[in-house]
Amino acid sequence: MHLTTHIQPIVALLAGILILIMPRFLNFIVAIYLIFIGIVGLGLIH
Repeated sequence: MHLTTHIQPIVALLAGILILIMPRFLNFIVAIYLIFIGIVGLGLIH
């Protein structure tokens, strides 16, 4: 049941990538944060 533990980081990565593709005012900061949290959550950075 490791799938449920990886849903939140994957959603954060997808949200971050979508925000970077369609940027608005301060969305770059939010996108970088979401991508970082997603990478850390997946265990790619310790």
